[in-house]
Amino acid sequence: MAEEQQPQPVFNIEKIYVKDLSVEVPNAPQVFLERDTPRVDVQLSTEAKAVDDTHYEVALSITTTATLKDKTVFLVEAHQAGIFQIRNLPKEGLDLVLGITCPNILFPYVRETVSDAISRCGFPPFLLAPVNFEALYQQRRQQPAQSEAAPTTH
Repeated sequence: MAEEQQPQPVFNIEKIYVKDLSVEVPNAPQVFLERDTPRVDVQLSTEAKAVDDTHYEVALSITTTATLKDKTVFLVEAHQAGIFQIRNLPKEGLDLVLGITCPNILFPYVRETVSDAISRCGFPPFLLAPVNFEALYQQRRQQPAQSEAAPTTH
């Protein structure tokens, strides 16, 4: 008796694109005369949503803000997205791919987009540090469990 074969998992990158890009240098031209090094803050988030039964859009959003003496030097917001075809994966596997694999694929693109935008504004090159998306995924999974287990006070 032949065993039923499970369909093979399918993963394809359909498209990678910049979904949104915003650049601000609100204190130009004075900011270019400063000699001090600005403080740079980077915020990162990911979002995944189904486009149809087999296609998913994953967006990696990065906000990079440089400040100096309470003034904004530059603000760059980039949303790098991709459309991925994913089929024949159990829910847990799908969550892992959308939360870890896809952001890992998108990161080099958003890193280049942010670096290019900052350079085009007239600032020295800036490269985002590598990100451990697996650790971020695990943190996000633990947060709801922690909030459910936390006692509530009135």
